[in-house]
Amino acid sequence: MGYIIIRDGKGSKDRTTLLPKSIIADLEQQIVITEKLLALDIEKGTGPVYLPNMLEKKYPNSGYSLKWQYLFPSYFPSIDPRSGIKRRHHIHRGSVQKQVKIAINISCIHKHASCHTFRHSFATRLLQNKYDLRQIQTLMGHSDIRTTEIYLHVIEELGDHVKSPID
Repeated sequence: MGYIIIRDGKGSKDRTTLLPKSIIADLEQQIVITEKLLALDIEKGTGPVYLPNMLEKKYPNSGYSLKWQYLFPSYFPSIDPRSGIKRRHHIHRGSVQKQVKIAINISCIHKHASCHTFRHSFATRLLQNKYDLRQIQTLMGHSDIRTTEIYLHVIEELGDHVKSPID
């Protein structure tokens, strides 16, 4: 449908944002990889993925269903401290942060940057492309428009001033 739902994101909020069409083929390939890992886990007797809120009791075999698997699973299964069951969890955010730091260093970017920088860049680029501030507020998951307005100052610093309609 062209969007992503982020659950329990920044500020422990859910929000909806855009799914770039340019990454759909890569995501489809990632689903294939996840499906192969699931088959391997089942073959090795690894436990099902953790299901929240009593869903495991309601749907006992759903933890082995592809639709419940993490799209970006951890490299190795580990022991779930809640149940003691060996299962595959999602990739740890620290692993992603580490790889982003490595990519930043390889790219010779000399400014401070992190995974969170992508969030700021997303909002800044939308403003530069003249998207409506309310739309950006929704995509960013800001409850207060004043939080989104902070990005206007960044645009002004970059010299992207409002131009006269006559010009």
